[in-house]
Amino acid sequence: MKRGCRFSFHVCVIVAAIVYIYFSTVFIFIDQWFGLRSSPGLLNAAVFTCLALMCVYTYALAIFTDPGRIPASYVPDVEDADTPMHEIKRKGGDLRYCQKCALHKPPRAHHCRVCNRCVLRMVCLVYLLFMPFLECPGYCLKVLPLEFKDHHCVWLNNCVGHANYKTFFIFIVYAVVSCIYSLVLLCGSLTVDSMTDDEQNEGFFRAAYVISGLLLVPLTLALTIFMFWHVYLILQNKTTIEYHEGVRAMWLAEKGGYLYSHPYDLGAYENMISVLGPNIFCWVCPTSEQIGSGLRFRTGVDKLAGTSF
Repeated sequence: MKRGCRFSFHVCVIVAAIVYIYFSTVFIFIDQWFGLRSSPGLLNAAVFTCLALMCVYTYALAIFTDPGRIPASYVPDVEDADTPMHEIKRKGGDLRYCQKCALHKPPRAHHCRVCNRCVLRMVCLVYLLFMPFLECPGYCLKVLPLEFKDHHCVWLNNCVGHANYKTFFIFIVYAVVSCIYSLVLLCGSLTVDSMTDDEQNEGFFRAAYVISGLLLVPLTLALTIFMFWHVYLILQNKTTIEYHEGVRAMWLAEKGGYLYSHPYDLGAYENMISVLGPNIFCWVCPTSEQIGSGLRFRTGVDKLAGTSF
């Protein structure tokens, strides 16, 4: 099922925040500090405009890019020697099957009620809000709201999966850099005495500074934490869902006297190229260079055996 309009209230809030931060940064902070007609002012305005455009472009790509869907013809081949490991159900040990989609689930795929289909290598973004509670191994996902269990990102009005995870991550990186840059320009412009004598304009600038500060400080802090959290996940080659499952698996393994190892961990560098692409110079570019189709993923066993997909 393909949803029509991608614009929602949450998406409009993000767009409005981007527009407000851009105009306040260029036409207030930069103009107050350097003057838009000066060389430093034009240079800073050009750099910040490029960052803002990259934010808008990567955000739009993350919204409109299909995160990855299961082909109707997909059937796992249990006899394939190149795929020695398959994900199975916790109860019964059968191959994972989605009753709603009437399709077998590839590794790392999960069903989204909002999208009404399974998404390849689904990443759950609201997990960060519940992370302190989920550290407890005995914590049950059933007590969380339905929106959490669906893993749907309301800020994109889309799921984040195999095909758009890199684009989403790059958007977060550009957003963090832009927010920090804007904060620096805000603080710098406060050190310059305003030349305006108009009380009305002075009141407008004061309100703009207050609103910008209240918006930028918590936003920068939240996005920076969010970015480093996903850096950690990429280095471990985990989704947020797999992180939670790994915490419980590690706890159960320790109880049984075993050592748990994440099956998709290939080492930091290979984990990074599996998400950001093999070309290191394109890691900050919103290009789709994911390795594989999203139906199969290399594991530690494949790495030892020298198998490549």
